Amino acid sequence: MPALMARIPPVPQDQADATRHRFHSDGYLPLPGLLTADGLDALREEARRLEGIARRRDFTMACMDGSPRHMTTLGGQVIARESRLIPDLYADPVLLDLLGSLTGERPVPVPDPLERHVLNILHRKGDTHGAHTDDYPYALVLFLEAPETPADGGLLAHSPRAASLSDLDAGQARAVHHRPGDAYLLRSDTTAHRVTPLTRSGVRRTVLNFAYTTGSVTPRATPSARELYA
Repeated sequence: MPALMARIPPVPQDQADATRHRFHSDGYLPLPGLLTADGLDALREEARRLEGIARRRDFTMACMDGSPRHMTTLGGQVIARESRLIPDLYADPVLLDLLGSLTGERPVPVPDPLERHVLNILHRKGDTHGAHTDDYPYALVLFLEAPETPADGGLLAHSPRAASLSDLDAGQARAVHHRPGDAYLLRSDTTAHRVTPLTRSGVRRTVLNFAYTTGSVTPRATPSARELYA
């Protein structure tokens, strides 16, 4: 199997502490170029194969303030059955070590296989993943396809330590553009976030979302994942 992730050299302790502080302050940490060229190609090919059994979703999610979902998805339980590449990467010790160094906690797989590793595809004008928080504390999002420019939409908008999803509309949310091969880490249970709508036809945003928890966190119990991925 080709090396999927770029080699990240050790960093001095003071830099590691600063990165960890930045993540806990912002609720978000960009990881540009986390995937190697070979890794991006392999995961993109796997995602295209899996897209053939993914489901289209068009609804509003009541438990997330009626925010819209216009996207194509595939849940972790199906991915585990149909793919070896994605579950192997999800559990890769090198990846887990990286996440542990960034968060200061040892991440562990979430107990529900539905949510462990999911495929999210925006591929039509207006497609969006509306406002939400996640049930588990950490989300690692890997970009396999992404809009070329911010004007095309598909941006991550996020607001850390949000009192409610309405914080995204309170003028403090940050919108971020990513490229194929990039990733980001999100404190996803306390950071309100959404993906802005695609603004034109012919644009695609394909990501893998890896959810992790820790032994010290009690997960929230919402029906959101089952509505989107079951």
